[in-house]
Amino acid sequence: MPFHNIRCAWSAFFDDQGRETDDDAQVDYVILELLRTEGDFRCPCGYTTQYHYDMTEREVRDLAWGPWRAVFLLVPRYRVDCPHCGVRTETLDWIVPNCTYTRRLAEAVALACREIRSIAAIAEAFGLSWNAVKRIDKAALRGELNPPDFSGLRRLGLDEFSLKKRHRYATSFVDLDSGRVVWVCRGRGREAVEYVFKEVFGETVCAGIEAVSMDMWKPYERAVEACLPNAEIVWDLFHIIKNYNRDVMDRVRVDEAEKCQGQEERKRFKGSKWLVIKNPDNLRDDEPARLADLLAANQKLAKAYILRDVLKQCWAYRDTAGAKAWFEGWLARAVGSRIKPLARFARKLKERLPGILAHCIHPISNGMLEGINNLIKVIKRVAFGYRDFDYFFLKIRGYYHHRA
Repeated sequence: MPFHNIRCAWSAFFDDQGRETDDDAQVDYVILELLRTEGDFRCPCGYTTQYHYDMTEREVRDLAWGPWRAVFLLVPRYRVDCPHCGVRTETLDWIVPNCTYTRRLAEAVALACREIRSIAAIAEAFGLSWNAVKRIDKAALRGELNPPDFSGLRRLGLDEFSLKKRHRYATSFVDLDSGRVVWVCRGRGREAVEYVFKEVFGETVCAGIEAVSMDMWKPYERAVEACLPNAEIVWDLFHIIKNYNRDVMDRVRVDEAEKCQGQEERKRFKGSKWLVIKNPDNLRDDEPARLADLLAANQKLAKAYILRDVLKQCWAYRDTAGAKAWFEGWLARAVGSRIKPLARFARKLKERLPGILAHCIHPISNGMLEGINNLIKVIKRVAFGYRDFDYFFLKIRGYYHHRA
C-alpha cells in the first residue's frame, strides 16, 4: 500500500498525561488514524486480490509535523489469503519492516547520525529511545557500506589505534588514493590482518594492491608478505622518526644526564625530554635557546639530533640509486659516531632498507592515517566509548564514506 493511497480518518491531541486536549500549548503528542483509499490488496509476492483475510491496526511513529514533535499513526494492516504463500501481511513500503517507525523518520535519524554527535543527543532531539536511534543508524550504515567497495584499491595504509586500555587495539585499512577507510578489524596481530586480506578483500583485490604504507610492526609485515603478492612495503617516515626518538634520542639523553657532575650540567637536562624530540618548527618561547644551549654543551646528543634530521632527507629522493647511496653515507656516519644506541638503530634500519627505498617509487606515508586516528578518538570521546565494536567500526567507515 503506497503512502499516497491512504487518508487521515481522524486525529486526536494528547497532553503529557495521556489526556485528550484542545489546548495547543498542552499538546505532547498526536495520533492520526489512517484509512486506505484503494480497493486491491497485495501479497508480498505480487499477487493482488479485492478481498482480504483480516485486518488489525498498528501504531507507528512518524516524523514531527510542524509543532508536533511526537506523531503516531494508526495504520490498518491487512492480511491476504494468497494461493501461493498462504495468509500473509501486506507490505507497506513506507514503514521499516518489523519496526514501529516510518521509513522517512528512520532516514532523518540516520542523516542526523552522520554528524559527530552522541546518540543520546539525537535521541532527545527526535524523542526516541537510545536503543532505537542506535538500531536505525547501524542498519543504515550496514545498508550503505556493505558489501564494501574495494574498487580502485591500489595503495593501502595500515595502522593501529587503541580501543581500550591495557593494550587492546584495532587496525584500520585506508585507501591512500581516495582517503576512504575501507575496513576496520579488531586486533593488530598477523592472524587478524590475514583474515581481512583473505576473507574480506579476497584474492583479486589483494593481487591488485601495489604498495602498503605502515610502521615497522612485524605482524603487519608478515601478513602483507603472505597475502599481497604484488605489493611493496613502504616504511612510514613518521613511525621511523618516532622509533628513533624513543630508541636513540631518549636513550642518549638519559645516559648523558647520568654522567653529569655539576649542578649546572644537570640543570640543562632538566625538562629536556620533549625539547629534543620536538620538530624545530614547533619550538616556542625560550625553547630554541634552551635547545641550542643543551646541544652546544653535549656533543653526543648534538650528533644524534643532527643525524635524526638528516635521516629525513632520504624520503625526499625519487631516484632509488641516489637514495641508496645517500643512506649508505648516513649509515657510515651513524655507525662511526661511537654512540651505541644510534649505531644499533642504524643497523636495524639497514635491514629494512628495501622498504625505505620503495618510497622513491611509491611516495606514500601514514600521515593521513594519523589524522584518521585523531578523528577516531573524537568519535569515541563524543560517544563516551563504544561497547558494540561492530557499530563503532561502521561509524568510522561511514564518516569517510560520506566525505568521499
